[in-house]
Amino acid sequence: MAADNDPESEVFEITDFTTASEWERFVSRVEEVLNDWKLIGSNVGKPPEKGEYTTGTWEEKSREINFADFKFSITHHYLKQECSEGEGKEDGEEDAFPLAMQDLLCMNNDFPPRAHCLVRWYGVREFVVISPGANCEAIISESKCNLLLSSVSIALGNTGCQVPLFVQIQQKWRKMYTGECQGPGVRTDFEMVHLRKVPSQYNHLSGLLDIFKAKIGCPLTPLPPINIAIRFTYILQDWQQYSWPQQPPDFDALLAGEVGGVEFGKLPFGACEDPISELHLATTWPQLTEGIVVDNDVYSDLDPLQAPHWSVRVRKADNPQCLLGDFLTEFLKLCSRKESTDEILGKSSAEEESKENSDITQALSKLTEPTAVPIPKLSVSNMVHSARKHIRRHRRNDQSPLSNDVLNSILLYLFPDAALDKSDSNEGKASQSNPGGKSDQDKETEDYNLFSVLKSAPWDCLTYRLALCVCLVNFYHGGMRAVAHLWQEFVLEMRYRWENNYLIYGLPAGPPDLRCCLLHQKLQMLNCCIEHKKARDDVRKDAASENGLPVPQASSGKSWDSWSDSEDEFFECLSDAEDMKEVPADGVKGAGAKIKPEGRLQTHGKLTLLNSLEPLYIPVTQEPAPMTEDALEEQSEVLAKLGTSAEGAHLRARMQSACLLSDMESFKAANPGCSLEDFVRWYSPRDYVEEEVSDEAGGTVVQGSLSARMKIPGNMWVEAWESAKATPARRQKRLFDDTKEAERVLHYLAVQKPSDLTRHLLPCIVHAAILKVKEEEAVEDIASVRKIIPQVSSHASKLLRHPSPDLKKLEDTINQITMLEATIARARSLRAKFGLGKGERREETEDLELFVSSLLEEPEVAVIGAGRGPAGSIIHKLFVSAQRLADSSDEAALLAPLDEEAGRVGGPDDRKPAGGGVPDFPPPAGREILLRTCVPRPAPYSKALPQRLFCVLLREDFRLAGAFSSDTSFF
Repeated sequence: MAADNDPESEVFEITDFTTASEWERFVSRVEEVLNDWKLIGSNVGKPPEKGEYTTGTWEEKSREINFADFKFSITHHYLKQECSEGEGKEDGEEDAFPLAMQDLLCMNNDFPPRAHCLVRWYGVREFVVISPGANCEAIISESKCNLLLSSVSIALGNTGCQVPLFVQIQQKWRKMYTGECQGPGVRTDFEMVHLRKVPSQYNHLSGLLDIFKAKIGCPLTPLPPINIAIRFTYILQDWQQYSWPQQPPDFDALLAGEVGGVEFGKLPFGACEDPISELHLATTWPQLTEGIVVDNDVYSDLDPLQAPHWSVRVRKADNPQCLLGDFLTEFLKLCSRKESTDEILGKSSAEEESKENSDITQALSKLTEPTAVPIPKLSVSNMVHSARKHIRRHRRNDQSPLSNDVLNSILLYLFPDAALDKSDSNEGKASQSNPGGKSDQDKETEDYNLFSVLKSAPWDCLTYRLALCVCLVNFYHGGMRAVAHLWQEFVLEMRYRWENNYLIYGLPAGPPDLRCCLLHQKLQMLNCCIEHKKARDDVRKDAASENGLPVPQASSGKSWDSWSDSEDEFFECLSDAEDMKEVPADGVKGAGAKIKPEGRLQTHGKLTLLNSLEPLYIPVTQEPAPMTEDALEEQSEVLAKLGTSAEGAHLRARMQSACLLSDMESFKAANPGCSLEDFVRWYSPRDYVEEEVSDEAGGTVVQGSLSARMKIPGNMWVEAWESAKATPARRQKRLFDDTKEAERVLHYLAVQKPSDLTRHLLPCIVHAAILKVKEEEAVEDIASVRKIIPQVSSHASKLLRHPSPDLKKLEDTINQITMLEATIARARSLRAKFGLGKGERREETEDLELFVSSLLEEPEVAVIGAGRGPAGSIIHKLFVSAQRLADSSDEAALLAPLDEEAGRVGGPDDRKPAGGGVPDFPPPAGREILLRTCVPRPAPYSKALPQRLFCVLLREDFRLAGAFSSDTSFF
């Protein structure tokens, strides 16, 4: 009881009514965002120019705000305009209408083709939208909608913001918005109605006018005139009257007849289907007034051909099938395969192959019987048939992935020198040094040098052609098995040419070009080996002829090796004339010389040896051994593993001095009695320092000595000079062992899987694809394609220079090339439909050319002259032809001539003309009607304010978007 009477035990519950509710916090957050974006107070600006909503730049910025735990996104959309200071304030009217209310009556941007839906419906240039967050449910409840709208109204009133503020309600796909705009003494309410079906009483202009008049409720009589803008859209889907100009190539039919090798060097291009799926014609009546035009449930004056404005847009087919894109995509898929050539072609005859390898030398010998023709005038496939039948593992013709006809055609394209006779040998040599027949001027062009950017191979060289053939074979002639078969034949051809001293056709002369892909470098290395081997054999033949010995015939497997068991280790060069002369070491003729100079090339200017008056001769030296980039990397790794110790550095220097030692020996052989100083004067002039000194007589003389680095103890040059013997280059051990290097290259080629081959050839096929796109673009002259091509090349270059490029990113590059191909195909399709020939440019069609090119670049293009202009006449005929084809039940309509005046339709529905003919146009797919006026609301003495109703009538969609303004000063 005591506890009950204790006053401290009593608890008082206090409610603080000054605490802000969640609703008040939400309103405060909206006001805060409007303040941050500086949307407070009146806004001024000049009226938008005609078409500015389409060509101008729209920008937006967003924030996230919460209503309790419900997330909203608030976004500010506005058209970026340049506005000078003080513009629009000259009148000094503080109570001027907000910009949004002025925009309601502006006619410069009706029906913009590319803009936010609220811009199209209400014509405003700036607005704010509050919409539910990404993962939040839609605002469907009527009470919640009213709560949001009241929040918007309070925020606008508290801040004085004159920018319209919308709230998105209902499901997002419905695009339902309600909102408000406030100004000094005025307010505009934005309301919307959305139905799935068009009510019959509102399916025409008369019914919509009734809705508009009833909504504004103007007390004036008569009602002020209502401005009307109408736009009907007609869709042309049936293009059958014009055949698609691109036909996919029929390679089966091509190979059935005579096949020229050049056919294999052409990448296909174009879309297999029409890349333009629809043409949308918009006919517009921009300024009409009530009473001028009649459109009700009985009759309509809205004839499309009489519309003063026509505009056209095209709808592109989604991902049209493109030939070049398909080729590249299928080629890229090979990179992900893991099978080897043996696994693909089968191993069933491995044991038989090992037995038959013992007879391979005899098989190859049969191929190289003495003949006066360097390469028989036969296809390469037939030329090495005897050898190949052993390595083919007894595959029957019906089991071979590639038929003999296809294989022979491909090999003849890759090796056209196989068909040259003796009289054409000079021509073959010319093409060998300049593959593709490019002139020096052409080689300076950007397209020719594209191979160095992409690290591929020069245009039309053997590697480039091989890439095209592999791509073609993969797509049309058996996929990966056919690729493995072709590669096996190619490797056999490389070995045949090495063993028989036939240079590889289509490769630039010289050492491997490190700017090219690795496979191209390997083939160049093999060609270098063949050149060295051929030169060595020629020397031996010349030596045998001079000595009166019989000249043996070359045999496959051994190249004149019977002359010496050990000569393969030595370098052979053409003997110079000086080798046959005996010159005394002291330079005095007649004196008995003990040392005979050898391997002289020419004198080195006026220089003489320091120890005698003998001229200093430049020796014949061995060229440094050519190397491919993978060999250079291996060498760098080996040298790097030696470390930084003194012993490692010394060993590294010795490994790198093989060429220096060879040159020293050649110099000693050419200049008997020479010194290290003489060699340095020729080989490294900067390391021989000359200076003037005074002599005993008081004059000056020039004295020279080795540089400081040459005098360092243990200098590698000094050690090499002391160990070098006087040996001419022709008798030195070879720096470049062509036999070893050739076998290494052939082994490298033989172990490549089809996926490895594809990775090697990827740069070449991308190179070929870019050149193909450039070639086709030059015909159609498309500015957008011409602008994107360098970007694609640059992106591909960054990927392809990596040893293991990212295939996913390469797929994106191929998609870009396919996109360019589709763009060119669209241009070709439109040109065909508008009667413009391929690559044809005439003065009388200049306007039509501009119209067609604009259709690809712009969202919507105005038709000059509407239905009576050149483009409009063609579009009209397209619709008429489509209508007649669609009305197949009326044979008379199909056979009737095209008459521009016959069969016109009077209204937007599908009623036929009085004569019972076929209407020129189908029923409009969409109708847009814009009603505007300026009337006082809500009382007769109120200000005259803008009123607007935008109506959209589709087959299964009916939308009314209204903006109704009221005077709030006395209401």
